[in-house]
Amino acid sequence: MKAIFIVYDQARGEEVAEMLERLGQRGFTRWTDIAGRGTADGIPHFGNHAWPAMNDAILTFVEDDLAAPVLDEIRRMSAETRDLGLRAFVWEVSDAF
Repeated sequence: MKAIFIVYDQARGEEVAEMLERLGQRGFTRWTDIAGRGTADGIPHFGNHAWPAMNDAILTFVEDDLAAPVLDEIRRMSAETRDLGLRAFVWEVSDAF
């Protein structure tokens, strides 16, 4: 099992959750109004006057064989609209209850 943490510009709206559903992944947890800045590039998302944008994030747990298709879709989405910002991080999950 894998955990995938996806951080994205709020302008993407429901796009990330809809992508997960298309791939057959129902469950996730979403956080809204998250401030942050990328490590290499991208526009800061601080929710203030200078940098008004904010991020949302989704954490989802998928079977191993679904992790690659999710990342492929995230890469495709990111390439289409690089300025909006979209990142995903994958962790191995050793146990869950």
